[in-house]
Amino acid sequence: MAKALLVIDMLKDFVEADGALCIGDAGGVIRQVESRIREYRSQGHPVIYVADRHHPQDAEFKMFPPHCLSGEPGSEVVEELAPREDEITIPKRRYSAFFGTDLDLTLRELGVTELELAGGCTQICVLYTAADARMLHYGVTVRKDCVASFDPEAHEFALREMEKTLGVTVL
Repeated sequence: MAKALLVIDMLKDFVEADGALCIGDAGGVIRQVESRIREYRSQGHPVIYVADRHHPQDAEFKMFPPHCLSGEPGSEVVEELAPREDEITIPKRRYSAFFGTDLDLTLRELGVTELELAGGCTQICVLYTAADARMLHYGVTVRKDCVASFDPEAHEFALREMEKTLGVTVL
């Protein structure tokens, strides 16, 4: 049972106070995610970054303000959680880290069967990544203190949905 940590959208536009879609208590989440990254690295497990990267005309901007534009500072991982040179970053344009990316192929090549998801936004990118991961038969864990949202009610709903409907282990 090989495992990996997916660090989802811990990007400046989601984490910094002046970011386009700030997830809220980013400082607390950053410290918790940083701790999980250290643990995974120390045990030799992969840490894989998933990064929202949009084009200026992205259809998602009909629902949300422009954010994480490819090549712009807002699309960069926050400094505290920056990937090492040998770690993989998977760019994505949709909510799920699996949709239209090579994440599944990458995980299978690494022999990964268990995922821990961390980052934001709980009811959007974390939830839909968890759903796709479960449909692809990965075991999934989410720690409440390692995910966040700009909408507290939706955050709580997503945690319940992941646990009760998807079978995600929520700690």
